[in-house]
Amino acid sequence: MGATGFGVDIGGSGIKGGVVDLVTGRLDGERLRIPTPNPSTPDAVADVVAEIVGKFGWDGPVGVTLPAVVKKGVAHTAANIDKSWLDTDAAALFGKRLEREVVVLNDADAAGVAEIRYGWPGDRDGVVVLLTFGTGIGSALFLDGELVPNTEFGHLEVDGHDAETRAAASIKEEENLSWGEWAHRVTRYITSLENLIWPDLIIVGGGVSKKADKWLPLLDVRTKIVAAELRNDAGIVGAAVAAADG
Repeated sequence: MGATGFGVDIGGSGIKGGVVDLVTGRLDGERLRIPTPNPSTPDAVADVVAEIVGKFGWDGPVGVTLPAVVKKGVAHTAANIDKSWLDTDAAALFGKRLEREVVVLNDADAAGVAEIRYGWPGDRDGVVVLLTFGTGIGSALFLDGELVPNTEFGHLEVDGHDAETRAAASIKEEENLSWGEWAHRVTRYITSLENLIWPDLIIVGGGVSKKADKWLPLLDVRTKIVAAELRNDAGIVGAAVAAADG
């Protein structure tokens, strides 16, 4: 694996990318963020990805995350992106647009890969779940450091609702919830998840992890919960790792 890699993280509101130091798991310089086009069709998103990669003059392999279930490069869901992504061969699309090898994976899986590889060594043992709270809720599941890909725990039904429609970070903003009100919903969601898979550790990421001190202490759950160390750059880092690993 080379010393640097390149990752692009596609989200519902923004597409961000940058060069990653694969030894430390940190960004090598600044990242570039461009708002997600509306509508976020495959071609429109591919144009932005090409623009980001071009701005850095990067000519090696690229890792790209999608807010979707991704199997063998094909998107099978489209949670917070245009529905035209369904059944799109994203790896082929980006590969053709960038004229190089592109690895595509689920966004939360990418963030999890980064946290497991570069986070605290003790955080790898047993059943570990990374939850990203953003436009929706993403999840990544690991057993003794090995990824179980494409879990969709953000779509658990809790009290008759799709969990992310009640407890995503975007809902806190939309409904102007206090930290306490939102933490109550997150507690309800995590309790449902705990009762299904009994994790040993939960890592929380996404933009709201930067303010973990405001809400993590308010959660009333049995599992140990920690904030993601890479914060909101984890998707970029994990994408770069996936591309470098091939």
